[in-house]
Amino acid sequence: MPRRGLRSATVETVLAPDPHHPAGWTLFVDGVEQSYVDLDDPRRLRFDYVRRMASVLDTAAPVGVPLRALHLGGGALTLPRYLAATRPGSAQRVVDRDASLMDLVRRELPPPPGVTVEVADAREAVAAEPSGRYDLVLVDVYEGARMPGHLTTAEFAAEAARALRPDGLYAVNLTDLPPLVFSRAQVATLRSVFAEVCLIAAGGMLGGRRYGNVVLAAARRPGRLPIARLATRAARDPAPGRVLAGAALSGFAAGARPVHDPT
Repeated sequence: MPRRGLRSATVETVLAPDPHHPAGWTLFVDGVEQSYVDLDDPRRLRFDYVRRMASVLDTAAPVGVPLRALHLGGGALTLPRYLAATRPGSAQRVVDRDASLMDLVRRELPPPPGVTVEVADAREAVAAEPSGRYDLVLVDVYEGARMPGHLTTAEFAAEAARALRPDGLYAVNLTDLPPLVFSRAQVATLRSVFAEVCLIAAGGMLGGRRYGNVVLAAARRPGRLPIARLATRAARDPAPGRVLAGAALSGFAAGARPVHDPT
């Protein structure tokens, strides 16, 4: 099965078939794996950080209950496909500013029912949402290897929190490298807005031994995050991870200050 892709003046985007799984596709952006989907089984998640994000989805409500979700950052629509498969009837909105990428994905790997895709800036999209609309707001937005600065501030987090229902959950994928300065600042930022925050990551990341992904989850209401269940899922993952919350998370983020919009 041939590769399918496009090239702009600055970015090369390719969908490559998985030689071991006929319905599997990997999205490469400038030669780097960005997303993986299995159209026959969207529950099969290849990347560990995606499984950590999925654990937040799975524990957000009783099994099978449909949820309303806002995905900021589309990729190959891995998590929207997963949520549609595990919680049929969920209403999902995906926002991504890369029109060419979204056109490629919609053409070659059409989204499942209940998933709408919109080309827009993530922050502008959140600001336009009515209050209390979503059960989940999920953020996985990158420009190259960096998360756009306007999506890392307390003011953005406050907009995302406003769009959530009182029991809604927020999750964001971060990439970082030792000594995890960015992750520590993002913990402080989310804690300045949300009532409860936890961190999910591989032990090697928390030990400051490598570059990789950190997932943060947050809730508007204290006690809403299912910490024990998230910790169990992380420990049993093929790439075992840990969850930091409460005092352990305070120790991790000691000395870090919230990030704010430029004045």
